[in-house]
Amino acid sequence: MAQHIEARVTASSRDEADRICSTLVARRLAACAQVVAPISSTYWWAGEVQQAEEWLLLMKTTADRFEELAACVRELHSYEVPEIVAIPIVQGTPDYLEWIRRETAPERGE
Repeated sequence: MAQHIEARVTASSRDEADRICSTLVARRLAACAQVVAPISSTYWWAGEVQQAEEWLLLMKTTADRFEELAACVRELHSYEVPEIVAIPIVQGTPDYLEWIRRETAPERGE
């Protein structure tokens, strides 16, 4: 399993995206977070195809912090079933990966 991941979440508004990102970084559940905005999403929900404008959140963290990050997103998110996925970071510069590890270490922020 990868030690470092990029967690991806979609949000319904820029305000919601910014609030989630700020909270995750402040709680040291993510070392950094970017908002890509807006994106067009098409998906099944409530038995029919839906389309919506959403904001994509990209957050760097460690695999060990994913469950806590996901729980925090669920706590802050307006969706009943938010998209919360992790993509493994299979390679990166040693100094950047160490920065992610250092900034998300539980003893730093808890």
